[in-house]
Amino acid sequence: MMVSAENDPRRAGVIWALNLDEPVPVINPLIPATFRHVGPESMPALVEAVGGDASGEILKRFETGRRCYAAWVADKLAAYGWVSFNEEHIGELNLRLTLLPGEAYIWDCATLPSYRQHYLYSALLVHILEELRTEGLCRVWIGADLENVASQRGIACAGFRPVADLLIARVLTLRSVWVQGRLDVPEHLVAEARRAFLNNRDRVWQAAAEELRNSR
Repeated sequence: MMVSAENDPRRAGVIWALNLDEPVPVINPLIPATFRHVGPESMPALVEAVGGDASGEILKRFETGRRCYAAWVADKLAAYGWVSFNEEHIGELNLRLTLLPGEAYIWDCATLPSYRQHYLYSALLVHILEELRTEGLCRVWIGADLENVASQRGIACAGFRPVADLLIARVLTLRSVWVQGRLDVPEHLVAEARRAFLNNRDRVWQAAAEELRNSR
């Protein structure tokens, strides 16, 4: 999950991508675990893991085609992650992610506290990637909050590449989010990140921000 920043401007999150024609590492968690695609039959375990009154939200996700994968340790849900295939709302940044056919977005991943530091997150991501590869998908996106070092480490271990940073800045009275590519990433891949996460709106905001800076 990516969260907004308190101070402008600053980096808010990192966009990662993996093309499924690239190799995916083999990751063996440090504790015995099984990984599988789960459905509404696993709602009690998911609701317990999330906490609070999450049943309505979880049911809505299943009904709207979102997919959930989970790691199980001794029949206990230890980690989970959600996958979207068409579009997804990133509420923390008020963005609408739009996916092309053949793309997927992994989001809302969590490992329960008692199961952390056992590589379950990375192993779950690899399982998801292999499942999506067998279905013929071509690219998977995932995002992480800039300050969530553990999540970024797990994403990197699963073979993802950091493509761009999500930046937050204020232009005049409006707060904007744009994508800034990493220096070692091909521009065509950065353009794909802009298309998916912002529909290229960030180019307009970058131009506005540059004009504002030049006027000072």
